[in-house]
Amino acid sequence: MKTYEFTPKNICAQKITFSLENGVIHDVHFFGGCGGNAKGLANLLEGSDAREAVSRLENVTCGNKGTSCPAELAKALVSVLND
Repeated sequence: MKTYEFTPKNICAQKITFSLENGVIHDVHFFGGCGGNAKGLANLLEGSDAREAVSRLENVTCGNKGTSCPAELAKALVSVLND
């Protein structure tokens, strides 16, 4: 299992970490932002297929930011999956 670190843009969280094993998401952590929402999202994603998660999260927005913690996680996943 490999762990990744991503620096998101235009959201409250300053860093996102996660692990992938055979395309399956594990150990998602948001540093900063809305703690309860981040923990809930991490719990929901544990054991999920990364590509499926991207399709569900990539267009989620927060306020007028044009992005969100879920959308930034989707960007991070895409960058890793496309490597």
